[in-house]
Amino acid sequence: MSYIDPQKNILPVSVTTLFKMKENGNKITSLTAYDASFAALFDQHGIDVILIGDSLGNVIQGHSTTIPVQVADIVYHTACVARASSRSFLVADLPFASYGNAEMALKNATLLMQAGAQMVKLEGGKWLVEIIQHLVKQGIPVCAHLGLTPQSVNTLGGFKVQGKTNTAAQIMREDALALEAAGAQLLVLEAIPSSLGKSITESLTIPTVGIGAGPDCSGQVLVMHDAIGAFPGRQPKFVKNFLECTGTIEKAIKLYIEEVKSGVFPAPEHCFSD
Repeated sequence: MSYIDPQKNILPVSVTTLFKMKENGNKITSLTAYDASFAALFDQHGIDVILIGDSLGNVIQGHSTTIPVQVADIVYHTACVARASSRSFLVADLPFASYGNAEMALKNATLLMQAGAQMVKLEGGKWLVEIIQHLVKQGIPVCAHLGLTPQSVNTLGGFKVQGKTNTAAQIMREDALALEAAGAQLLVLEAIPSSLGKSITESLTIPTVGIGAGPDCSGQVLVMHDAIGAFPGRQPKFVKNFLECTGTIEKAIKLYIEEVKSGVFPAPEHCFSD
């Protein structure tokens, strides 16, 4: 039996749902979750996409980066979330160095799908084309991730805004088109100028979900601990503490959904300029 009773008369969110939402201008809401209790809460309040992110390395395991996260960690937390979800669409991260080639990616993506994920997410540009094609041929939906890619933090030289130069922006646009052509059905854009988030979103058929990528993406995602002010230390510019102005977690979730749907969040203070 499921951790929660299925919501009656409410159709579960699917890839088709997300495409229709983009087409109709209905913003997609997404939060990370790593356990059954929060997953149930998000599911019941109408979060469209739950991401089982390798951000668990930071907020659950206490690491300074996502690099130490193992496939088994994501599998475990995906299973926890899946038991509590009946409506939200579940996306699980393939962690660092778990998709170096097509066969490795298929093996690890299969584990995530069997744990309850409905889509897997991987970070990177054109070099992922053959890997994405291979996964899609095997029936595994793929979410790509461009911009600030945390698994590449050592290559990037830290957690820095990406795509600020004309050259870097053009490369990212080309990467986005290549990933869509390869079969990716969703694209996360992280820590890029708002104008670039807008231009990439407009150039693609697939939905985009932004985190520090401006208000014109098809939707928004935040790490749940950031959204409720539960993660200590300096917060990124794109974060808003929704609990601070509501007082309860349930009200915070509702406010997050309302502000994303209405376009209030992200506000200019949460965005990056060129």
